[in-house]
Parts: sequence; structure tokens; C-alpha cells
Amino acid sequence: MITPEFLLTSLVVILVPGTGAIYTITTGLTLRWRASIAAAFGCTLGIVPHILASILGLSALLNMSAQVFSAMKLAGAVYLLYLAWNMWRESGNLALDKQTTETNTRQIILRAIAINLLNPKLTIFFFAFLPLFTSQETTSPMGEMVWLSAVFMLMTFIVFAGYGILASSIRTYLMNSAKAVKRLQRTFAVVLAGFAVELAFSEK
Repeated sequence: MITPEFLLTSLVVILVPGTGAIYTITTGLTLRWRASIAAAFGCTLGIVPHILASILGLSALLNMSAQVFSAMKLAGAVYLLYLAWNMWRESGNLALDKQTTETNTRQIILRAIAINLLNPKLTIFFFAFLPLFTSQETTSPMGEMVWLSAVFMLMTFIVFAGYGILASSIRTYLMNSAKAVKRLQRTFAVVLAGFAVELAFSEK
């Protein structure tokens, strides 16, 4: 059952900027609002496997197998470092061509999916999060968890899309200041690199 507590907790969790939010904001700044919508969509799709794994109990396997979990963490960390390096290297060069934005939509979505897909912590999060709001009286716990997950995903898409559109709205202002653009993109690159290091060396 959807409760105010679930909605509020979900909103707080989603609002806290993570790798997906940072990528969506950066996309909005560099490739306009349509591209940021694609990024938000991809980030939302990227949490589907984690939700399914949690519902099916596969997160227990990740908890038991340190090797599997560590391998997934390192893969995610390497990918984030790759994105951070590209963002740092390309800082100051905003893509202004509308056609380029459209032709890269698929690539944006796939990259956004990979960002969340390669973060095994999301599986553990949903494994711990969803049961908290599953009613003990329900006749179908799995069905209720699927419903809660769907609402969480919808909220994720709305919030991330909002981040991207907001970032896109100040894009014109930033375009008038090359130094501001470069500084902002490099800041996001450092943030992504920080996420990568935290993911690689965290124990849980």
C-alpha cells in the first residue's frame, strides 16, 4: 500500500544527488532539456534490474559472495572514472547542435542505464528499503513490492527530469561564460570521480 511515509522517504532518497542525478544535470547543461529527459529515462531504467534482483532475493547472493559484489563495485567504479575523465577532458565544449542531441539520444539512454546498472549498492538498498513499506496483511508481498517499485521509478523519473530541465534552463546563461561552464563541468567530473572512489573502497 502506498503511504505518505513511503512517498516522503522515497522523495528524500531520490532528491539526494547521486551519480544518476549528476549525469542528468550535466546532460541538461550540455545537450539541452530533451537530452536530459533521455538521461532521466535511462537512469530510471537502470534501477529496474536492481529492483528485480531485490524482489527475487538475488541480493542475498551478493551479500554472501564477496567476490561477486567486489567485481561489480570495481566495474562500476571504473565506468564512473571513465565518464569523469571524458567530462573533464571535454569541459568547456558544449554541444549546441540540435541534430547532434537527437542522434545521440540512444547513446545517452544506454550510458545512463549503465551508470545505475553497475552500482550493486542499489540492489542492497532496495532489498532493505522495499520490505519496510510492505504490509504484513498483504496476500501478495511480491505484487505489492512491484507496485511500490513502480511508484519509486515514476518519482525518480520526475525528479531527475526536473533536475535536467532546470539545468537546461540556465544553459543559455552559462553559455555566455566559458569559464563558468568549464568550472562547472570539471566540478561534476570531480564529483563523479569521488563517487567512483567511494564505490570502489567502500566495504558495504
